[in-house]
Amino acid sequence: MSTSSNNRNRKRKKMTRRQRRKRKLILFIVEVLVILILLAALFVIIKLNKLNNTGDLDEDKLNINIDAKTQELLDGYTNIALFGIDNRSTGKYESGNSDCIMIASINNDTKEVRLISVYRDSFLAVDDDDDLRKLNAAYAKGGPTGAVAALNKNLDLDIKEYVAVDFNAVMEVVDALGGIELDISSKEAETMKIYINEMNEVMGTNGTAVSGPGLQTVNGIQALAYCRDRYSGGDDYGRTERQRTVISKIVEKAKAASLPTLNKVIDKLFPDISTSLSSSEILGLAAGIKDYELADTQGWPFQLTTERMGGKLGDVVVPTDLETNVNLLHQYLFDVEDYETTQTVKNISKSVINESGKTASDTVRDTNPFTAEDTEADTQTQ
Repeated sequence: MSTSSNNRNRKRKKMTRRQRRKRKLILFIVEVLVILILLAALFVIIKLNKLNNTGDLDEDKLNINIDAKTQELLDGYTNIALFGIDNRSTGKYESGNSDCIMIASINNDTKEVRLISVYRDSFLAVDDDDDLRKLNAAYAKGGPTGAVAALNKNLDLDIKEYVAVDFNAVMEVVDALGGIELDISSKEAETMKIYINEMNEVMGTNGTAVSGPGLQTVNGIQALAYCRDRYSGGDDYGRTERQRTVISKIVEKAKAASLPTLNKVIDKLFPDISTSLSSSEILGLAAGIKDYELADTQGWPFQLTTERMGGKLGDVVVPTDLETNVNLLHQYLFDVEDYETTQTVKNISKSVINESGKTASDTVRDTNPFTAEDTEADTQTQ
């Protein structure tokens, strides 16, 4: 064998050893990446397993009655019902009056979120018998399925998903975020003391009142007392506005939080949540969390009055009238002008007028987002 042939063989062997080392390095990197991916997946699974997932709601019971044209439009939005359950204990989500009722409407293209508080005392049809009662009774009577069905039926919506939390969730999330900043009035500061004392007694907490009025960072129990306050101004309307303020502040702070802080929030919040959202749906929503923008919040009905009804109902919030308010809601959430309500809503609207005796001419509070200023009379629901 010639010298040149031997050199070529040695070079070939040398190149082969180099290639082997390179291949081993690539395999090692791939193995590390696979392990990291598996660990990340395991981390996500562990976190999601903390949720109280109820599975899909039975669509046959959700009263989705909209026509094909409206359904096509609403397919561009993700609508989720949010319930704050007044059960004074943690981990019980199947019943109880819904102290807080909200609808989060997410524009799937723009990622804009609009948040609607539906007044819990709204005089609407809450079950299949079309009995008119306060809306918050729907959850107590039919659980999350019944509550979502009532929203769909009265508002011409297609909600299929819900999230329910109890009192504990607000406290733990705010504390995990290191508090949120609220501008508290003198009257709010005084009223919050009452709620904090009550929660300390009922829930076994050790909360302390805020030191006084002004812009300040509040902890979890103080934020919850602020959410529950209906006596320092605005009654239930003011309370729902406070609730939306707290949610806005939580979202604002969570978007700017570090990963360790968000991990702490998840650990605290997830066990306090009951939801129909699947793991994949939650991951899909979470993937775009930084892109979401809370565009606006409102209370609904926009145009209303109050009336004292007989029996156990007491004071109720009467939409004046329901058909008009549903039209405005679709314009506000989905940019639909001249929306034509379903016959179901038309029938409920007539029933509300007949039983309450109140029509559009009896409106005492008008927060129509498409007109000028909020106007209201002194008479409000207690």
